[in-house]
Amino acid sequence: MAINKTRTTLIEVARQLFAKLGVENTTMNDIAVASHKGRRTLYTYFNNKNEVYQAVIENELDQMYKSLLNVANKNISADQKLLLFFYTRFDAVKNVVVRNGTLKADFFRDIWRVQFVRKSFDLKEIQILDDILRTGVEEGTFEMPNPRAIAEILHHALKGLEVPYIRGQFNPTNPDNQSQRENIAYLIFEGIKKK
Repeated sequence: MAINKTRTTLIEVARQLFAKLGVENTTMNDIAVASHKGRRTLYTYFNNKNEVYQAVIENELDQMYKSLLNVANKNISADQKLLLFFYTRFDAVKNVVVRNGTLKADFFRDIWRVQFVRKSFDLKEIQILDDILRTGVEEGTFEMPNPRAIAEILHHALKGLEVPYIRGQFNPTNPDNQSQRENIAYLIFEGIKKK
């Protein structure tokens, strides 16, 4: 139990330092000192700063996953669940950015490193979307030939909206952006083809 608590403390201290100073400007010694742990303790858990950074990103993604799983477990219709999933995901991304300050700059500079760490999260997110879509098909709310393929498309569309969302160019979770929410719902549930 103490091992997990120590590792969790090191990750949270590193996250705070990365947010304040930036990843490149934070040293392993900074993390050890700020966490009130010795360098030996830090190196027991992590071989280098890259491993610490990966652990920070994994921790943030795990929090996002838990919030999405919470939506998936709600007892609401599939169409309501799908929209709530989208808005919860946008809010979770926003919260990660707000919590991590200058880590946002590192996200834009080193997106491939973030992409590598988030592969596991992406697969879990696609699975949640697939489950929501399949439930919707079973309920008769949705009609689609391949829920898994649609889940993957929706996942990639959501990922594609992350940067515009982080930069403030797109924000459907803002109550003032009713038209964005309506357009998202229309696109998903009605499509663009004239009936």
